[in-house]
Amino acid sequence: MLCTDGQQLLRQVLHPEASRKNLVLPDTFFSFYDLRREFHVQHPSARPARELTVATMAQDLGLETDATEDDFGVWEVKTMVAVILHLLEGPSGQLFSKAEVVKQKYETGPCSKADVVDSETVVRARGLPWQSSDQDVARFFKGLNIARGGVALCLNAQGRRNGEALIRFVDSEQRDLALQRHKHHMGVRYIEVYKATGEEFVKIAGGTSLEVARFLSREDQVILRLRGLPFSAGPADVLGFLGPECPVTGGADGLLFVRHPDGRPTGDAFALFACEELAQAALRRHKGILGKRYIELFRSTAAEVQQVLNRYASSPLLPALTAPLLPIPFPLAAGTGRDCVRLRGLPYTATIEDILSFLGEAAADIRPHGVHMVLNQQGRPSGDAFIQMTSAERALAAAQRCHKKVMKERYVEVVPCSTEEMSRVLMGGTLGRSGMSPPPCKLPCLSPPTYATFQATPTLIPAETAALYPSSALLPAARVPAAPTPVAYYPGPATQLYMNYTAYYPSPPVSPTTVGYLTTPPAALASASTSVLSQPGALVRMQGVPYTAGMKDLLSVFQAYQLAPDDYTSLVPVGDPPRTVLQAPKEWVCL
Repeated sequence: MLCTDGQQLLRQVLHPEASRKNLVLPDTFFSFYDLRREFHVQHPSARPARELTVATMAQDLGLETDATEDDFGVWEVKTMVAVILHLLEGPSGQLFSKAEVVKQKYETGPCSKADVVDSETVVRARGLPWQSSDQDVARFFKGLNIARGGVALCLNAQGRRNGEALIRFVDSEQRDLALQRHKHHMGVRYIEVYKATGEEFVKIAGGTSLEVARFLSREDQVILRLRGLPFSAGPADVLGFLGPECPVTGGADGLLFVRHPDGRPTGDAFALFACEELAQAALRRHKGILGKRYIELFRSTAAEVQQVLNRYASSPLLPALTAPLLPIPFPLAAGTGRDCVRLRGLPYTATIEDILSFLGEAAADIRPHGVHMVLNQQGRPSGDAFIQMTSAERALAAAQRCHKKVMKERYVEVVPCSTEEMSRVLMGGTLGRSGMSPPPCKLPCLSPPTYATFQATPTLIPAETAALYPSSALLPAARVPAAPTPVAYYPGPATQLYMNYTAYYPSPPVSPTTVGYLTTPPAALASASTSVLSQPGALVRMQGVPYTAGMKDLLSVFQAYQLAPDDYTSLVPVGDPPRTVLQAPKEWVCL
């Protein structure tokens, strides 16, 4: 049995260096007695164990030491022997009864939200390679005893690893030794190690799901994460994808599929493997094809399983967005009756004509202004749409008739919902640096160009902006646009107005001049062609236009604003010679 002068040399030097050089140490080096701690047990009135040395222990016991014998620490060893023999002759029977242990292998395990974690045992490691696993983190802290399931890799908002991890040790002494590895290297990267709290660890690694607890209850299992699975994939498909050469522990019971709160699959799953060799064989299937999709495989941890499940379990079915920041052209009828249907999983190229064809006879029961497309944060189709029906019975009938019908090789889910639920998605807004702005309108126009003019709503103008304009320019008279040629978008009984809404900006129903935009300032009128700008209208300046942009590119930006054909001549390129405050090279003035 080894007896050492403290734990530093064994835990902080021998084991990390052996791990770095892939050396296998004998079992003798995984248990030892700490002479300083044993001395402190018998002589508690002496100085703290951390401050003890071989010389001070011999001095406290009245032993003579000969430091002149400087032959690679021979005198220290002889002095340690004298101290040990003196301690064994003492009256205490608790000496050398409990050896210090160095764990040979990191043990995985679950953590509950109800667990109480001592903040004096937790550290945060920052700067980890994104592909590192919990075993890599445990190897970085080789020689120190990490608690069971004590490595929690942190994920970012997109569910990917952010290079940080929380590590829980068995006691505060191990935590203090871990802090000494600040800026030690893992491969070519140095790792920063800081103190953390128990609450942070439980927030990351804790969970409440019984299904996850059962999944993680199997000990000594290697966890892999599968990402990008087809939504229709089941346990048999995943087991067939992995193949018989890398069997999953327990078959289908060793798979955990991640789902939304309403039961929809997310495309993620976790699998258990009995040993490292089987996990390595499964990792060779990385980016293999299942159906028409390639599947990504990564090493995972119990804490990552909890984080992913917690993230999806806590997300609402319909995200609660903020109240609209702009005037809505027409109000949505309030109510909690389920008189609407939600279309989920639409092809990104789907248009209103495709939706009406998909609904079939149910299209005749759609309310006026009742078709609402939803865009994502980039202004692109999200695959969702809301339809307002004339009654809850019609909505239920449409859902039963059209649920999981196929549109362009994709099955579409049709579920009833209430107007209030729909409003949470449709009536949100986002505020950027330049205020409220619409998403880039690169899509085909979804609203028919025939409509009635709505009453203009005054726009709130900041005081510093209002000072730049005369008072007469701030209250413009609404201009009725020229009536364009009607386009038949819908069948006979459904020839109504259908507006497309997004979750970030409600599309204007008429020309921008009727929604409270500013009239043309006199300075801008004087700098452009008077033959065009002399017409009553409003001026919109576009900055940052590409130098190669043409008339068609500019018209695509304003598609949602329903410019009439005779308004296309209102796009005027701003020339270089006469410039005012509102002008810059390559800008366009739009009326």
